[in-house]
Amino acid sequence: MSTVLIIDDVAAMRDQYAYDLQRLGGFQTLTAAGGSEGLALLAREPVDCVILDLEMPGVDGFEVLATLRKKGPRVPVIVYTGTGNYERCVRAVKLGAYGFLDKGEPLARVVQEIENAVAWGHLRGEVDRLRRHSGETGSLLGESPAAKALKDQVDRLAGIPSSVLITGESGSGKELVARRLHEAGSRHRGPFVAVNCAALPETMIESELFGHERGAFTGADRTRRGAFETAHRGTLFLDEVGELPLPAQAKLLRVLEDGSITRLGSSTPLLTDTRVVAATNRELEAEVAAGRFRQDLLFRLNTHTVHVPPLRERLGDVPLLAEHFLDLVCEKFGRPRPSLAPETLAILQTYSWSRNNVRELRNTIERLVIASEGPVIGPEAVPPDIRTPATGPAHTTDNSSGGTLRELKAAAERGIILAALDRNDWHISRTAKELGLADHSSLLKIMRRHGIKK
Repeated sequence: MSTVLIIDDVAAMRDQYAYDLQRLGGFQTLTAAGGSEGLALLAREPVDCVILDLEMPGVDGFEVLATLRKKGPRVPVIVYTGTGNYERCVRAVKLGAYGFLDKGEPLARVVQEIENAVAWGHLRGEVDRLRRHSGETGSLLGESPAAKALKDQVDRLAGIPSSVLITGESGSGKELVARRLHEAGSRHRGPFVAVNCAALPETMIESELFGHERGAFTGADRTRRGAFETAHRGTLFLDEVGELPLPAQAKLLRVLEDGSITRLGSSTPLLTDTRVVAATNRELEAEVAAGRFRQDLLFRLNTHTVHVPPLRERLGDVPLLAEHFLDLVCEKFGRPRPSLAPETLAILQTYSWSRNNVRELRNTIERLVIASEGPVIGPEAVPPDIRTPATGPAHTTDNSSGGTLRELKAAAERGIILAALDRNDWHISRTAKELGLADHSSLLKIMRRHGIKK
């Protein structure tokens, strides 16, 4: 049975709504005489939907919406008004309300609207659960100064329509920052479309970003919308934007300048209202100096810049993140949740996580859960490469145990290959290019020799 909270300062109105919703809709109802009381109820009671009056003394409906948007919980809110001032209702929707009603609406429509809102809330909860399982959430958790400064900066930029460039190492949580920019902003009801620029074949980049008409090229058997059209009135996240080739950069710049795209095979421009958020783990200023990235495109993208700190700069957040990932992994595998021994957490806080940051921590927690059987995960379960504090670059080989020259050279080569693969997110062609190899097959041959697999 769904629970509905009615917040209204007029006792007769809220009590009548509570009675009618119980009788006709079968809902369980709670009532609050004002905004403060309603927020207190939401903090301690599970609620599936809120009916909110906007015009109340003290904490009014707008302040309730602003508080919910800032702190949660993520519960659908339907505002209602008896003044007929729909401009105020529109303002409420922009603050995060699910919808609005007139107090004179037939109760059957009110019941239907609540059922729709409850279903929408459940769907959003399921999406959040799937994101947790896929590891998309977690890296913005934290109480360290670095984590708080990051969250404050992201929340300040969320409501601004300008482009944002997110910088940071691999695995530090750049996509999560982009999602938070989208969900906390005015475009949160629009789509969030993520494109990994490093994974796009060069011949298909224009089609993927801008779409194509039927017959535009061999195999184009139907018209297809590109990422910009799909993200209309929403956010387009261009991950690893530094990997785009120069011709694609020129086309992207033109879209950012005039707000229109042209599908491949068409001459008709289409206007698009899309906020672009880009991310990179490269130093784009250096790429500009080397002639691999357009300076004018960089100026367009970095109207605002957000740097995501690596995990080693906020090791105080490791216990919180580790407990969070422990919950997710145990839920995913349907296993009883063990606890992390204090000694285990202490070891995790001494490691630098320089290979893949938060993503590496999540993978480590999964390894600990799989390898442990008791109610407590002790320090002996921590993998040896994590147990030894990493003070230097990732994959540095310890040669103190000796070995033949041939063995030491093989170990050093393996470490170099692993470090380069991690820096390039295991993109084989890009890694081969960085290492100066002839092609990707040369790198694959070396990987097979050392038994390296992703």
